[in-house]
Amino acid sequence: MQYNHKMKKGVVNMSNRSVYRKIAKQNGISMKEVKIEMQAALEYAFTSNDDSIIKAYQEQVPRRGEVPTPEEFIKYAVNNQISKIQSRYKD
Repeated sequence: MQYNHKMKKGVVNMSNRSVYRKIAKQNGISMKEVKIEMQAALEYAFTSNDDSIIKAYQEQVPRRGEVPTPEEFIKYAVNNQISKIQSRYKD
């Protein structure tokens, strides 16, 4: 099977705004609340765990501060998945 997907590494068809809108609609909350909740979850995940294996995975997420923003995390997660998909279909 050949990889024939239109998304390229670093390119996301769905904008962050679309992601927030979809999550907000599914949960009956505002987009602002989605961002706040995502940031709170990231803060907790990145500051409340001393497990070295988890920390090693977290260090792979590019970010400006100690904790990634929702935008930084979404970009990393999407690009990571695209890379995995592309590697499955390499010739």
